Amino acid sequence: MTPIYTALAVLVTFIWGVNFTFIAWGLESFPPLMLTALRFFFTAVPLVFLLKPPKFNRTLFIYAIGTFVMQYAFVFTAMHLGASAGLTALLLQVQIFITVLLAYFILGEAVSRMQIIGMLVGVLGLSVIALNLGGDMPLAGFVCILIAAIGWSFGNIASKQVSTQATQQGSDGAIISSNTGKNKASALSALTLVVWGGLIACVILTLSSLIFETEAWQLATFTKASLKSWLSLGFIVYISTLIGFGLWAHLLSQNTASKVMPFALLVPVFGMTTSVLFTGEVVQWWKMLAMVLILSGLMLANMKMKQGRKRQPI
Repeated sequence: MTPIYTALAVLVTFIWGVNFTFIAWGLESFPPLMLTALRFFFTAVPLVFLLKPPKFNRTLFIYAIGTFVMQYAFVFTAMHLGASAGLTALLLQVQIFITVLLAYFILGEAVSRMQIIGMLVGVLGLSVIALNLGGDMPLAGFVCILIAAIGWSFGNIASKQVSTQATQQGSDGAIISSNTGKNKASALSALTLVVWGGLIACVILTLSSLIFETEAWQLATFTKASLKSWLSLGFIVYISTLIGFGLWAHLLSQNTASKVMPFALLVPVFGMTTSVLFTGEVVQWWKMLAMVLILSGLMLANMKMKQGRKRQPI
């Protein structure tokens, strides 16, 4: 990856790490499904009226359901059930390993032996969390976050497929040959994907909230919500979702998933640090051990080593 792409990847992971604390603050006033629905309503409106819709196909729906509906409905629910912001940020990174494996089997992207070793070390870190359930990470929250990770992984693969296809053609169907044209098309495609994917997610999440959180849909829920929760919602929508996911989709369209995804392991570093500073989360020895193992996995996964022959996509 070029220095610019590397810097963008670090920026996105910082935004997403800090975002977990904002989610905790948003959940002080709104139930999890409602907060998720509000997130994607404001993500889609008003941009959905300004951006030409992408082709509505199975890939787009997999992206919206996996990345937005499954990931955030279950992450918000896990934190509502008591999972701390720092541990949620850490455990969610199992999606990195799942994404790399999916890219290998579905897209045919090569995975080196060192990357496999890195993934195994990272899994050891995640196992440390599993052995210390309770308190900051209840069992129900643990299960919810694993489901969220699986959803995000499938969404990453769908995002790469949609963005890559879009950057190969211009609006008139002509092949884009210049790098400038390709980058502009990719950026626009990424934003369009997030906005229209957010609209699909908003519909599904609103219906789900109306069914499971019926009592919350009262005027008092919105009028009594704290300013901190409303400002947190603004950060979640405009910084984390529109800017964060737009840049991430662009990165995936320009680089292989196995190069981009390991950077997401920086999310728990920023997430844990922010949670300790602003929510009072206590850093215990096993949390530090899990962090060290996961970061070690990141470093091993990024070490260059001769890769094997590229597989044929399924």
